Amino acid sequence: MLSYAALLASFVVKTFAAALLPLHSTFSVASLFSALCVAAGFVLLKRRPDKRSIGYRVMLRALFPSWLYRNASFRADVGFLLFNVLVFGALFGWAMCSATVVSNSVRNALTIHFGASAGIGLNSLAGNAVAAVSAFIAYELAYWLDHYLKHRVPLLWEFHKVHHTAEVLSPLTNFRVHPVDSVIFGNIIALFMGTTHGVMSYLKLSAAADAGVSVIAVAFMWALGHLHHSHLWISTSGRLGRVILSPAHHQIHHSDNPIHFNKNFGAFLSIWDWLFGTLHIPEPRQPRLSFGVGYRAEHEHTAMGTLVTPFVVAWRRLRPLLGSGGARTTARTRSSSEFTAHG
Repeated sequence: MLSYAALLASFVVKTFAAALLPLHSTFSVASLFSALCVAAGFVLLKRRPDKRSIGYRVMLRALFPSWLYRNASFRADVGFLLFNVLVFGALFGWAMCSATVVSNSVRNALTIHFGASAGIGLNSLAGNAVAAVSAFIAYELAYWLDHYLKHRVPLLWEFHKVHHTAEVLSPLTNFRVHPVDSVIFGNIIALFMGTTHGVMSYLKLSAAADAGVSVIAVAFMWALGHLHHSHLWISTSGRLGRVILSPAHHQIHHSDNPIHFNKNFGAFLSIWDWLFGTLHIPEPRQPRLSFGVGYRAEHEHTAMGTLVTPFVVAWRRLRPLLGSGGARTTARTRSSSEFTAHG
C-alpha cells in the first residue's frame, strides 16, 4: 500500500515539476514571478501622485485580494488545474494530432508536386527570423479561428462555455478548460503549425522556427499572458491596441455585457480581431465589468456541471440532427445570446 502511495506521490511531484520548472513552460514558476513583478509595477504606477508609498501589506491586498480566493469559481479553477496537469494527458493524449506528421506530409506533398526546393536565398539569420515570425502569426491565426468557431458554433460552445462560467479571473483560469475544448484546440493548432512548418521546411527556412515561436510566446507570457486572467486592468489602446492584445482586451472578452460578446478572440496579438472585425479596444480607465455567462447555475463550479453537463447538453443539440427532423431543428436553435456569450 505504501509503495502505491509513494508511486502516486512521485508521479504528482514529477508532473508538476515538468509543468512548473522549465523556463519554456507557459505556466513556469519563473513566468508567474515575472507576471507578479509586472503586476506590482502596474500597481505602483497607478497610484495617485499625492499618495504616500505603498506598504507591502497594501501591495499584497492589491495583488491577492481575499474576495478572489474565497469565490467558488476560483476553487473550481484549482480543480481544473489538478485535472489538466495530472489527468488530461493520460486520458486524451491519444486524440491529439501530431504537428510533425502534418509538417512531413506537407513538405513531401510540395516536393512531389513542385520538385525539390533550393530555398529562397536568405541567410540563416534572416531565414530563421522569417520562419519564426511566420509560425507565430500562424499560431495566432489558428488560436483566433479556434476561438471564433467555439463562440459561433452552438455544439462547440457547450464545451467552451465551461471556461466562461468563471466569475472571477486569476492565472489559474487558464486551466478552466473542458477536455473536448482542449482536444479541438490542440488539433487546430497542430494543423496550422504543422502546415506552416512544412512550408518553411520545403523552403529551407525552418531550422529555428519552433524555437523562435517558443521564445516569442514565452516572452508574451512572461510579460502579460498570465495577467489576461486577472483583476488588474492593464490596457493597450489606440494603434497599439490593434496589435497587442492586453489583459483588458481579454477581460472584455469574458464580460457578460452583451456589447462585449464575440470580441477579442486573439491570444497575444489583436491583429486578426482587427482584420476580421471582432476587435473591441479597451478604454484606459477600467469600466464596471462582471464575468460569467449571464446567468448563475448552482452546478457550474462543480465537477458534474463543468465536465459532464456539457456532454449532455451537446448531445441534446446533436441528437435531432441525426434524425429525420434535423433540418427543422437546425432552424430552431436558441438565440445567439444564449450560446455565444462573449467573444
